[in-house]
Amino acid sequence: MASAAVEILGLGLGILGWVGVILACGLPMWQVSAFIDVNIVVAQTIWEGLWMNCVVQSTGQMQCKVYDSILALRPEVQAGRALTVIVALLGLVALMVTVVGAQCTNCIRPGKMKSRIVIAGGTIYILCGVLVLVPLCWFANIVISDFYDPSVPPSQKREIGAALYIGWAATALLLFGGCLICCCSCLQRDETSFPVKYSAPRRPTSSGEYDKKNYV
Repeated sequence: MASAAVEILGLGLGILGWVGVILACGLPMWQVSAFIDVNIVVAQTIWEGLWMNCVVQSTGQMQCKVYDSILALRPEVQAGRALTVIVALLGLVALMVTVVGAQCTNCIRPGKMKSRIVIAGGTIYILCGVLVLVPLCWFANIVISDFYDPSVPPSQKREIGAALYIGWAATALLLFGGCLICCCSCLQRDETSFPVKYSAPRRPTSSGEYDKKNYV
């Protein structure tokens, strides 16, 4: 029961991480305007994401525009789009695979195959965490490098947006959840690989002595 509870916990963390990746993918706040020097007091804030950029006025009005051309996008944006979409699809596959092989379901009979299926689901969750980490760190590296680059005008400097922090949190959930699922399945497989043997009860003979064949 304890391993099943930990397995469900790992599955829940994986689902939360998967939802977080989808949320980070859709949010336009991967890069936001940096308020430094002459940009301390501005009338608008610029958000840049994977699919669109938005301009938020000081009055509260917001205007968003989807990128016109895919091929004209920067390499990090194209890679971020591709990897986050792949992770969203792999997360769905990991969810279905883990549910099929989970201890709380009866889709497959208990045994080695059931444990292997759960391990495959946990491995896919870990793979999702590693894949989504690539565009997040790529964007963060570019933002930090441009921020401290004196050749970049202050009006073009950006800061790390909320979507990156959500993505990092989702990555941690995916990695931790996948590790929990794999560890619980490995422990369960080790426990079931050693069958318990029982010896026959010792019965006394007609003379009142125990038969020697009952001894192991």
